[in-house]
Amino acid sequence: QVQLVESGGGLVQAGGSLRLSCAASGRTFSSYDMAWFRQAPGKEREIVTAITWSDTYYTDSVKGRFTISRDNAKNTVYLQMNSLKPEDTAVYYCAARRGSLIRVNAYDYDYWGQGTQVTVSS
Repeated sequence: QVQLVESGGGLVQAGGSLRLSCAASGRTFSSYDMAWFRQAPGKEREIVTAITWSDTYYTDSVKGRFTISRDNAKNTVYLQMNSLKPEDTAVYYCAARRGSLIRVNAYDYDYWGQGTQVTVSS
């Protein structure tokens, strides 16, 4: 069982930056694939980025602006978000699954955090 706790959300102006953190419980964090999803009001939850031990994935709309990273010693995954746009406004969720291949669908992930709100003002 893995518990995930996100932090770092908030209100920022367009063009600004935020860094989200996701702290995971458990002793086998390094064996989990991690991802960030987001869900805007009235929209479906969508993949933002994912990371395995050897690979990363970014959805097209965040390439060049967002960076995912993980610190296995701290059981934490990060999402650095730069050049934020109003369309990035959403609740951001951290997710985890056992595996070694990038997965982009929410149903592939077994564990979820409670979400953190990111609001980008224009």
